[in-house]
Amino acid sequence: SVELDVFVGNTTIMDKEVYQLWLNGYTVNDAVKVRIDGGIMEECEASVEVLLSDTMDQYRTFQMCERLLHHPTKLANQLLFQIPPDRQAMLIERYYAFDDAFAREVLGKKLSKGTKKDLDDVSAKTNITLKSCRRQFDNFKRVFKVVEELKGPLVENIRQHFLLPDQLARDYAAVVFFANNRFETGKKKLQYLTFQDFALCAGQLINNWTLGAVDNMMEDMDVDLDKEFLQDLKELKILITDKDLLDQHKSLVCTALRGKTNVFTEMEANFKNLSRGLVNIAAKLINAKDVRDFFIDLVEKFIEPCRSDRWTSIDVNLYLTHYTNSAHILDTFKHHSVWTRYMGVIKSCILRMYHE
Repeated sequence: SVELDVFVGNTTIMDKEVYQLWLNGYTVNDAVKVRIDGGIMEECEASVEVLLSDTMDQYRTFQMCERLLHHPTKLANQLLFQIPPDRQAMLIERYYAFDDAFAREVLGKKLSKGTKKDLDDVSAKTNITLKSCRRQFDNFKRVFKVVEELKGPLVENIRQHFLLPDQLARDYAAVVFFANNRFETGKKKLQYLTFQDFALCAGQLINNWTLGAVDNMMEDMDVDLDKEFLQDLKELKILITDKDLLDQHKSLVCTALRGKTNVFTEMEANFKNLSRGLVNIAAKLINAKDVRDFFIDLVEKFIEPCRSDRWTSIDVNLYLTHYTNSAHILDTFKHHSVWTRYMGVIKSCILRMYHE
């Protein structure tokens, strides 16, 4: 006679650890090995056959849930699986979670078939399974397509449509923003920067330089940079083309810095070059190519010269604070709001990007 144990219930059973193994792209057999190594056999007094059967069953459940996870708002209203709300939130958050190392590799690239073809290389470089790389890439693409044309704040739109926690929604906003503006992130000089370095800069740009920073119901408000603002940045050139203004600015900044730093001599000697660098970046941002090179320009025109003169992060902060504030004291300088809006972002980005 054959004995059968039958269990009937209405709540879908989902093991968090098995779910993570599925998300990480493990095969059923590899997942079973990981579970055995984790000591589950002793814990549950189960045989290998039962463990294999349980793992396969859970993998099937996850695969059936996957199409719902592509549209998280549908998960709560479907009747096929009885999943408690807290478990739904866990499923969604983990499904959309991504590896920073993976995001760093595709950041700023077009979310297209061409990029998807290169995921074998990304997988080899990051040591993340190809299956997991594909899921993460498809998630980026899906979020991008949904929020690309929506009005309203980008982070909020991502949060509402994909039911993601705040920090994860912000990270996705950075991915969308970089993909839309095609910022160059792959050059050798930028390799030291992490995904989180770029994500913080993206947050600053979204909150201050997009149309949404001015009017929160504009079309594509947080995805595109504010063209009018970029046009206005050309006015800042007066700070370097007017010799009197340049000299006055230098004098004010150096007076404020004297005696406060060990690299004062270098700051004074380099003032005009650094100022030209920062103002020229501003004046060129109306061109799409120069927007793409924004981070390279910050490194080449400001960060590298300061590094070679051995400035500390404290020195950089001190310099940029006085450099920004002193411009407001200049009598003939009239573009205060544009200057504040520009330099606030520049200062935040440089301080995040400056590794001594």
